[in-house]
Amino acid sequence: MAAGRQRRAEAETFTARWKKQWHRARVGVRRAAVDYFRGDGSDWIALAGLLLTIPVIAATTMANSVWCSPSALVIPIVAGGLLLRPASLLGLYAAAATALIVESVQLGPYTEGPSRVTPGVVLVVAACGFFGLLVAQFRSRVGVPWRRGGTMLFDLRERIRVQSKLPKLPKGWHREMALRPAGGQSFSGDFVVAARTNGGRTLEVVLTDVSGKGMDAASRALLLSGAFGGLLGSLPPHAFLPAANGYLLRQDWDEGFATSIHLVLDLDSGDYELYSAGHPPGLQLSAGTGRWEEKSADGPLLGVYDGAQFDQVKGSLRPGDVLMLFTDGLVETSDRDIAEGIDRLTGEADRYVAGGFHGAAWHLIEAVAKDVNDDRALLLICREGPTAQSAPATD
Repeated sequence: MAAGRQRRAEAETFTARWKKQWHRARVGVRRAAVDYFRGDGSDWIALAGLLLTIPVIAATTMANSVWCSPSALVIPIVAGGLLLRPASLLGLYAAAATALIVESVQLGPYTEGPSRVTPGVVLVVAACGFFGLLVAQFRSRVGVPWRRGGTMLFDLRERIRVQSKLPKLPKGWHREMALRPAGGQSFSGDFVVAARTNGGRTLEVVLTDVSGKGMDAASRALLLSGAFGGLLGSLPPHAFLPAANGYLLRQDWDEGFATSIHLVLDLDSGDYELYSAGHPPGLQLSAGTGRWEEKSADGPLLGVYDGAQFDQVKGSLRPGDVLMLFTDGLVETSDRDIAEGIDRLTGEADRYVAGGFHGAAWHLIEAVAKDVNDDRALLLICREGPTAQSAPATD
């Protein structure tokens, strides 16, 4: 019995040890796979896989060079340029060059028949290898691997969208925001930051247009939107634009200016203050008269000079009134001045008065500046009348 217990203990110990080793191996493989996807791990898996494809392609070429030409070696070379680091890429290139030499010897001189290793094939393979190495070196210098680069750009785009999301408003108020980047891109130099402050009784919205457009301005817009979002609500309204101006000056960018408009709206009374830093004026529709009135506040561009002063303009939104804020890309082009653009915008906006401007922001951009090669943003704040308030509330 003692011998049996000893053998059982040894078996249990062996089984336990085997399970532990198997668990560690699985965890290690999973961790390596995650690190590889994120670009933090070694690229030996991709290198090994690509090295195995080279002899397969070479053997297939020598067996039937009509269906698998010698230039097929560019496939692992292009894939290696996207997946491998420069040091590993050189090893892959050496293997591809060796395979090309073997194919040339086995298939014979290119003058003796078609589907041989010609000087043109060598040039194509070498050119693909050269550009692949340039891409790999650039990626290594930037520090953003190809496997992670697309994910990072997608994350940046989503962060900009989340930061530009307007907070929900109480019953009796409606808000809309539409943003169209230049050239149909996913990134824009226009952005919005908004928050409800003073215990939720006040809505503060900042619409900013960074110099440049599209991808050129997107990185600066992302940085500024984070900074402006931190300042908004942390400072009194009159101190926001001076603080934003100082922050922009400290960046010392070559194109370091921006325009901005800051709305401070009391959601109980409808009274508001509007601060501007070189931004196009706001437009208010009076339900009583049916006319649009420009709300222009004085202030220089952000990031131009220190100690700038930003004056305010006051107003009030009564039931049925609408306040429209926008960037210059919506109303100003090379062949149209801003006054003409504002007239066109208000003319199109009059068509949505009866419907309460629900869904109007996007359609207004489409109607006024659909094909303009500039970033365009439009913000609508509506104080709904009694008829609209009796309808079901929407976000």
